Amino acid sequence: MSNDNNSAFEPRIIAFVCNWCTYAGADLTGTSRIKYATNVRIVRFPCTGRIDFLLLLKAFASGADGIIVSGCHPNDCHYTSGNFHARRRWMVFRSLLDTLGIDTRRIRYSWVSAAEGAKWADLVNDTVATIRELGPYNEYKKVADYLGKEAGDE
Repeated sequence: MSNDNNSAFEPRIIAFVCNWCTYAGADLTGTSRIKYATNVRIVRFPCTGRIDFLLLLKAFASGADGIIVSGCHPNDCHYTSGNFHARRRWMVFRSLLDTLGIDTRRIRYSWVSAAEGAKWADLVNDTVATIRELGPYNEYKKVADYLGKEAGDE
């Protein structure tokens, strides 16, 4: 679906990344002077296994148009299996996104190692292009309402 009226649209992307692999890979991208889109704001975690996926909903509720979750490759996790836990959570989280009516193309799940600066740049550029095509995410209220109900249940 092309949004020609969004030609000036610059998506806001939040990246939740592992400290040991993806964050180091993103750092390598910069130190290698590899050009990539500047639309991404990085939130660093010790491990993707520590990411509570309600944070992803909060990112949407706070104005993100897209999200990247990225960590160590399988069997390279510094915490043994955190990336596998994150991957299993992602599979469950996808059904919640469908329930909320959030297009799953707005969230990218990837593995990027500390040595893959070019892969990080490609991931960011591809994600930004995909979100530009999808257009701005305007369903903030729906996500905020859902989060408000969850908070009220506690």
